[in-house]
Amino acid sequence: MKPEIFLKSIALFDSLNPDDTERLAALLRKRSLKKGEVLFRKGDEGNTLYIVRKGSVKIVLPSRTGDEFLPAIFAEGDFFGEMALLDGMPRSADAVALEQTEVLALNRRDFLAFLKNNERAIQAIFSYLSMRLRKTDDLLEDAHFLTIPTRFARRLVELAKKYGRIGENDNIAIDLRLNQSDLASMVGTTRESINKELRVLRERDIVHMAGSKIRVLNMERLERRAHL
Repeated sequence: MKPEIFLKSIALFDSLNPDDTERLAALLRKRSLKKGEVLFRKGDEGNTLYIVRKGSVKIVLPSRTGDEFLPAIFAEGDFFGEMALLDGMPRSADAVALEQTEVLALNRRDFLAFLKNNERAIQAIFSYLSMRLRKTDDLLEDAHFLTIPTRFARRLVELAKKYGRIGENDNIAIDLRLNQSDLASMVGTTRESINKELRVLRERDIVHMAGSKIRVLNMERLERRAHL
C-alpha cells in the first residue's frame, strides 16, 4: 500500500485533500525494527511522531527497581510520540518493538506545520489526547480498587476488542505477540500471578495461551470475570 493511501486510513490524516496527503507522505521516513529493538528511551529528545505501518510497539514505563508498567500498545494504523512534539519535553517512556515492525516517522517541524494548516487534525489530536488521559485514569482506578483477576480480565477484554480476530468456533485470537511478562506489566503485577490466572482461565475454558498466542474461548464469561 502506498504511504498516501495508508495515511488516508488514519483518523489524524483522513481530512487531507489528495495533494496535501501526497506532500505529507513524501515527508515520512520509514524505519524497520527487530523484535525487542528500542525505538526510543525515556528521557530522549522528542522530535518525531511515529505511525505504525506493520507490527506493534509497546510503551514501557521503567522503574529504578527494574519493574515495568506497560500502559499502551500500538499496532497498525496507530500513531504515538505526539506529546513530546507538542510540549517540547523529553520522552516520558520507552518504546519497544513487540515483533518485526515498520514505522513511519514524521519530524517535529513538519508535524507542527501540518497541524497549523489543518483544523480537523488539531481536533483529532485533542480527542486522542483526551482518550489517552481517560485511559490513564481508568488504569489508576483499576489498580487501586480492583483485584488482580479482575484487572487481568479487563486487559484481555480490551486486547480482544481492539486486536482480536474471530476464528474457528467463534474463538477470538488476539493478534499481538505478548508473553507473560508483557501481560504482567500491563496489569501491574508479577509474572507468577499472571501464570496463575492463565491457568485458572484455561481450566475454565475461558482463555488459552500457547507461547505468545492468546485465544479468548468465551468472551461472555471473560467479561463477567472483568465485571463489565
